[in-house]
Amino acid sequence: MKARKRTRGAGTNPPNRFEALHRERLELQDEEGGASKTQFRIDSSRSILARNDSPDIPFTYSLNPYRGCEHGCIYCYARPSHEYLGFSAGIDFESKIMVKTLAPELLAEAFESKSWNPQVVALSGNTDCYQPVERKLGLTRRCLEVFHRYGNPVSMITKNALLLRDLDILRSLARENLIHVLISITSLDADLLRVLEPRTSAPNLRLQALEELASNGIPVGVNVAPVIPGLNDQEIPSILRESAARGATMACSILLRLPGPVKDLFHEWLQKEMPERAKKITSLIRQTREGAMSDSRFGSRMSGTGEVAGAIHRLFALHAARYGLQERWPELSTARFRRRGSAQQELFTR
Repeated sequence: MKARKRTRGAGTNPPNRFEALHRERLELQDEEGGASKTQFRIDSSRSILARNDSPDIPFTYSLNPYRGCEHGCIYCYARPSHEYLGFSAGIDFESKIMVKTLAPELLAEAFESKSWNPQVVALSGNTDCYQPVERKLGLTRRCLEVFHRYGNPVSMITKNALLLRDLDILRSLARENLIHVLISITSLDADLLRVLEPRTSAPNLRLQALEELASNGIPVGVNVAPVIPGLNDQEIPSILRESAARGATMACSILLRLPGPVKDLFHEWLQKEMPERAKKITSLIRQTREGAMSDSRFGSRMSGTGEVAGAIHRLFALHAARYGLQERWPELSTARFRRRGSAQQELFTR
């Protein structure tokens, strides 16, 4: 596959199914500019922790400093959430980013609440907390400082090596058993990732980040996700091998999910980027979803069904065991949680 300039993942903006939401513009532009330059707007939400009760997800609360993601992963299951903001799940999702400028203060306020029961918070669940604009805004770093100050555990997942900027606070969290980190690695083929995940870190940089975290005593694992039948499933052994060699101690995987408009966006991408393989890949995906392109049912939406899905799970389990990645981490500690006084005092003593 020919290397090309990083651009957008989606090629179009499909119609939005919902009504628009009032938005306030934040005057900040990305570094690349161009016809589809990124716009950043203030998200004025007054709470920051999102709750879920899905039996498929191993956490109750998540924190997303941003809505939308400039990484532009064409398959992203979070794309439909942008429609609730009055945007499209296509180019809008990766070029119109909502910024929760008060995320650290709102997190401190949540921890000060007497109703808060200390527990692991996922950072992030619906966006990448280290997408490119984080380099300028530092919201994720400030949230990590709040987690450390209050002694509340946090589990992080990212595709961006930018997290090494915050190695100092990650080390501090790890010393108190307050953090786990997952690095998502979809493929080791840099040319493929330039079109599949156009503004993420290259695979070699993710592996370097994994190694740096491990060498600093930070529990780090690899998330092989999404597994796309016929596209990257055969890379599972090599991804697990390379991750284990650099210090990963745990691995997980998730089968491709294509909810709502993501199905058509992914199909359009396949036809454009690899038309000679599109039919086979689509057929294999359908074989994992009982003839459909997606499945929203709890219990199967993350793993699929049928022989193709079963073969992928067996391949993953075999090599996870071979490289010592099949164990799950010990629970993070909540014993160090402490409130610091009133939330208002927290805001004025920063």
